[in-house]
Amino acid sequence: MRTRQNIRPSTVGKPNAVLLCIVAWFVPGAGHLWLHRTRNGVILFTALSLMFAIGLVLGGRIFPFEPSQPLVALASIADMGIGAAYMIARLAEWGIGRVPISTYEYGNTFLITSGLLNFLVMIDVYDIAMGRK
Repeated sequence: MRTRQNIRPSTVGKPNAVLLCIVAWFVPGAGHLWLHRTRNGVILFTALSLMFAIGLVLGGRIFPFEPSQPLVALASIADMGIGAAYMIARLAEWGIGRVPISTYEYGNTFLITSGLLNFLVMIDVYDIAMGRK
């Protein structure tokens, strides 16, 4: 039987770090909101969502996972970093990538960068949950 004395003090009242990382991946900034860092959570959600939306508007491509093409596979993993927005865009068939338009590469850069930044946000949430920050 676990009593109050058997529980390590460092884990009392702290949310599960892995669960927080999943939430932070699925919705950018949600992990910070869960940890009561409201300002950071709102800023991260707004900035990353806008970056993803700008990438779509600029005609960027959401890359499919294609293991036979390593660079496309890496771009796909980077795109997946934004979580729910990636899934919605794939299901709605947004981000097909209009190569002839001049902003295609800029759009790709915005899409990939938003996903990679969300991976960094997930690492930050993990560090906060573990008490390192």
